Amino acid sequence: MSLSPSISPDTRPALGPDTGLNACSGTGACSDARAGAGSTRLAGTPEPPPTPSAGDTRAPLTPSTLRTIVRELAERPEEWIQHVRLSTEERWYRRLVADGDHEVWLISWLPGQSTGFHDHGGSRGAFTVALGELEELSLGGPDQGLLIRRVPAGTARAFGPDYVHDVRNTAVGPAVTLHAYSPPLSSMAHYDLRAGGLVRTSEEGPEQW
Repeated sequence: MSLSPSISPDTRPALGPDTGLNACSGTGACSDARAGAGSTRLAGTPEPPPTPSAGDTRAPLTPSTLRTIVRELAERPEEWIQHVRLSTEERWYRRLVADGDHEVWLISWLPGQSTGFHDHGGSRGAFTVALGELEELSLGGPDQGLLIRRVPAGTARAFGPDYVHDVRNTAVGPAVTLHAYSPPLSSMAHYDLRAGGLVRTSEEGPEQW
Protein backbone atom coordinates (compact mmCIF):
# COMPACT_ATOMS: atom_id res chain seq x y z
CA MET A 1 0.00 0.00 0.00
CA SER A 2 1.48 3.35 -0.94
CA LEU A 3 1.69 6.08 1.69
CA SER A 4 0.27 9.56 1.52
CA PRO A 5 2.37 12.14 -0.38
CA SER A 6 2.53 14.12 2.89
CA ILE A 7 4.96 11.56 4.31
CA SER A 8 8.46 12.83 3.73
CA PRO A 9 11.81 11.05 3.98
CA ASP A 10 14.00 11.55 7.03
CA THR A 11 17.49 10.12 7.13
CA ARG A 12 18.07 10.58 10.87
CA PRO A 13 18.81 7.30 12.65
CA ALA A 14 16.15 6.13 15.05
CA LEU A 15 16.32 3.32 17.58
CA GLY A 16 12.88 3.64 19.06
CA PRO A 17 10.76 1.02 20.77
CA ASP A 18 8.31 -1.17 19.16
CA THR A 19 6.91 -2.60 18.96
CA GLY A 20 3.30 -6.60 19.21
CA LEU A 21 -1.82 -11.79 20.85
CA ASN A 22 -5.36 -14.20 23.09
CA ALA A 23 -5.99 -13.76 26.83
CA CYS A 24 -4.13 -10.51 27.65
CA SER A 25 -1.91 -11.76 30.44
CA GLY A 26 1.44 -13.38 30.91
CA THR A 27 3.19 -14.04 27.64
CA GLY A 28 -0.03 -14.32 25.63
CA ALA A 29 -1.35 -11.55 23.45
CA CYS A 30 -4.81 -10.50 22.41
CA SER A 31 -6.40 -11.11 19.05
CA ASP A 32 -7.76 -8.34 16.87
CA ALA A 33 -11.04 -6.79 18.04
CA ARG A 34 -12.91 -3.49 18.07
CA ALA A 35 -13.78 -2.75 21.69
CA GLY A 36 -15.91 0.23 22.62
CA ALA A 37 -13.63 2.02 25.08
CA GLY A 38 -12.76 5.68 24.92
CA SER A 39 -9.81 6.91 22.92
CA THR A 40 -6.78 9.06 23.66
CA ARG A 41 -6.60 12.43 21.93
CA LEU A 42 -3.30 13.91 20.78
CA ALA A 43 -1.85 17.10 22.20
CA GLY A 44 -2.20 20.19 20.04
CA THR A 45 1.52 20.96 20.00
CA PRO A 46 3.81 19.62 17.25
CA GLU A 47 6.47 18.74 19.82
CA PRO A 48 6.43 15.40 21.67
CA PRO A 49 4.78 15.63 25.12
CA PRO A 50 7.01 15.57 28.20
CA THR A 51 8.04 12.33 29.83
CA PRO A 52 5.44 11.24 32.43
CA SER A 53 6.32 11.52 36.09
CA ALA A 54 8.12 8.53 37.56
CA GLY A 55 5.98 8.86 40.69
CA ASP A 56 2.68 8.04 39.01
CA THR A 57 0.93 5.23 40.88
CA ARG A 58 -2.13 4.62 38.72
CA ALA A 59 -2.84 1.00 37.79
CA PRO A 60 -1.68 -0.02 34.30
CA LEU A 61 -4.27 -0.03 31.53
CA THR A 62 -5.34 -3.45 30.28
CA PRO A 63 -4.08 -4.78 26.94
CA SER A 64 -7.66 -4.63 25.67
CA THR A 65 -7.89 -0.92 26.49
CA LEU A 66 -4.51 -0.25 24.85
CA ARG A 67 -5.67 -2.10 21.75
CA THR A 68 -8.73 0.14 21.58
CA ILE A 69 -6.59 3.26 21.93
CA VAL A 70 -4.38 2.40 18.95
CA ARG A 71 -7.28 1.12 16.82
CA GLU A 72 -9.30 4.28 17.31
CA LEU A 73 -6.30 6.54 16.79
CA ALA A 74 -5.44 4.74 13.54
CA GLU A 75 -8.92 5.64 12.30
CA ARG A 76 -8.13 9.35 12.82
CA PRO A 77 -5.11 9.82 10.50
CA GLU A 78 -5.55 13.59 10.54
CA GLU A 79 -4.12 13.51 14.07
CA TRP A 80 -0.82 11.77 13.19
CA ILE A 81 -0.19 11.48 9.44
CA GLN A 82 1.55 14.86 9.29
CA HIS A 83 4.18 13.67 11.78
CA VAL A 84 5.30 10.60 9.81
CA ARG A 85 8.84 10.53 8.42
CA LEU A 86 10.81 7.73 6.74
CA SER A 87 14.36 6.94 7.84
CA THR A 88 16.75 4.99 5.64
CA GLU A 89 18.99 4.17 8.62
CA GLU A 90 16.59 2.74 11.21
CA ARG A 91 12.92 2.70 12.03
CA TRP A 92 11.73 6.27 12.62
CA TYR A 93 9.65 6.98 15.72
CA ARG A 94 7.87 9.79 17.56
CA ARG A 95 6.00 9.76 20.85
CA LEU A 96 2.52 11.21 20.43
CA VAL A 97 1.04 10.77 23.92
CA ALA A 98 2.78 10.69 27.30
CA ASP A 99 0.38 10.24 30.21
CA GLY A 100 0.98 8.97 33.71
CA ASP A 101 -0.44 5.53 32.99
CA HIS A 102 0.34 5.05 29.28
CA GLU A 103 2.15 6.37 26.22
CA VAL A 104 1.56 6.16 22.48
CA TRP A 105 4.26 5.98 19.79
CA LEU A 106 4.13 6.47 16.02
CA ILE A 107 6.67 4.35 14.09
CA SER A 108 7.48 4.08 10.40
CA TRP A 109 9.19 1.11 8.73
CA LEU A 110 10.96 0.82 5.40
CA PRO A 111 11.33 -2.63 3.81
CA GLY A 112 13.88 -4.73 5.69
CA GLN A 113 13.69 -2.79 8.97
CA SER A 114 12.96 -4.78 12.14
CA THR A 115 13.06 -4.66 15.92
CA GLY A 116 14.76 -7.98 16.67
CA PHE A 117 13.40 -10.05 19.56
CA HIS A 118 12.65 -7.81 22.55
CA ASP A 119 10.43 -7.48 25.60
CA HIS A 120 8.73 -4.38 26.97
CA GLY A 121 10.23 -4.11 30.44
CA GLY A 122 7.11 -5.43 32.17
CA SER A 123 4.71 -3.04 30.43
CA ARG A 124 1.50 -4.18 28.79
CA GLY A 125 1.10 -3.08 25.20
CA ALA A 126 -0.69 -3.06 21.87
CA PHE A 127 0.06 -2.03 18.32
CA THR A 128 -1.84 -1.65 15.09
CA VAL A 129 -0.66 -1.40 11.49
CA ALA A 130 -2.17 1.79 10.11
CA LEU A 131 -0.54 1.61 6.67
CA GLY A 132 1.33 -1.18 4.93
CA GLU A 133 2.01 -4.65 6.30
CA LEU A 134 4.37 -6.20 8.85
CA GLU A 135 5.38 -9.65 10.05
CA GLU A 136 5.58 -10.76 13.68
CA LEU A 137 7.69 -13.59 15.08
CA SER A 138 7.22 -15.11 18.54
CA LEU A 139 7.81 -18.40 20.31
CA GLY A 140 4.81 -20.61 20.98
CA GLY A 141 4.61 -23.54 23.37
CA PRO A 142 6.92 -26.57 23.29
CA ASP A 143 4.94 -28.10 20.42
CA GLN A 144 4.67 -24.90 18.38
CA GLY A 145 8.19 -23.53 18.04
CA LEU A 146 8.62 -20.30 16.11
CA LEU A 147 5.35 -18.64 15.11
CA ILE A 148 5.28 -16.26 12.14
CA ARG A 149 2.21 -14.07 11.69
CA ARG A 150 1.33 -11.69 8.88
CA VAL A 151 0.05 -8.38 10.26
CA PRO A 152 -1.75 -6.44 7.50
CA ALA A 153 -3.16 -2.93 7.75
CA GLY A 154 -6.11 -2.75 10.13
CA THR A 155 -4.84 -5.56 12.36
CA ALA A 156 -4.25 -4.86 16.05
CA ARG A 157 -2.20 -6.93 18.50
CA ALA A 158 -2.22 -6.65 22.28
CA PHE A 159 -0.03 -8.41 24.81
CA GLY A 160 0.75 -8.90 28.48
CA PRO A 161 3.80 -7.79 30.50
CA ASP A 162 6.02 -10.80 29.69
CA TYR A 163 5.56 -10.91 25.94
CA VAL A 164 8.63 -11.19 23.67
CA HIS A 165 8.48 -10.80 19.89
CA ASP A 166 10.25 -9.60 16.76
CA VAL A 167 8.41 -7.30 14.36
CA ARG A 168 9.71 -6.65 10.85
CA ASN A 169 8.79 -5.21 7.49
CA THR A 170 9.19 -7.99 4.94
CA ALA A 171 6.90 -6.29 2.38
CA VAL A 172 7.98 -4.27 -0.65
CA GLY A 173 6.65 -0.93 0.65
CA PRO A 174 6.84 1.15 3.84
CA ALA A 175 4.56 0.71 6.82
CA VAL A 176 3.26 2.92 9.64
CA THR A 177 2.23 1.65 13.06
CA LEU A 178 0.81 3.02 16.31
CA HIS A 179 1.90 1.53 19.65
CA ALA A 180 0.58 2.01 23.19
CA TYR A 181 2.27 0.87 26.43
CA SER A 182 1.13 0.91 30.05
CA PRO A 183 2.86 1.80 32.20
CA PRO A 184 5.10 3.84 29.89
CA LEU A 185 8.19 1.94 28.83
CA SER A 186 11.01 2.05 31.37
CA SER A 187 13.33 -0.52 29.76
CA MET A 188 13.55 -3.04 26.92
CA ALA A 189 15.69 -6.16 26.79
CA HIS A 190 16.89 -7.64 23.51
CA TYR A 191 17.31 -11.35 22.71
CA ASP A 192 18.97 -13.63 20.19
CA LEU A 193 17.04 -16.64 18.92
CA ARG A 194 19.32 -19.67 19.22
CA ALA A 195 18.87 -23.43 19.03
CA GLY A 196 17.94 -23.61 22.72
CA GLY A 197 15.53 -20.68 22.60
CA LEU A 198 15.81 -16.96 23.32
CA VAL A 199 18.99 -15.69 24.98
CA ARG A 200 19.00 -12.22 26.52
CA THR A 201 21.81 -10.12 25.07
CA SER A 202 21.30 -6.49 26.13
CA GLU A 203 19.00 -3.98 27.81
CA GLU A 204 18.29 -0.33 27.09
CA GLY A 205 16.41 2.47 28.81
CA PRO A 206 14.56 5.64 27.76
CA GLU A 207 17.79 7.64 27.63
CA GLN A 208 18.77 5.58 24.59
CA TRP A 209 15.53 6.32 22.72
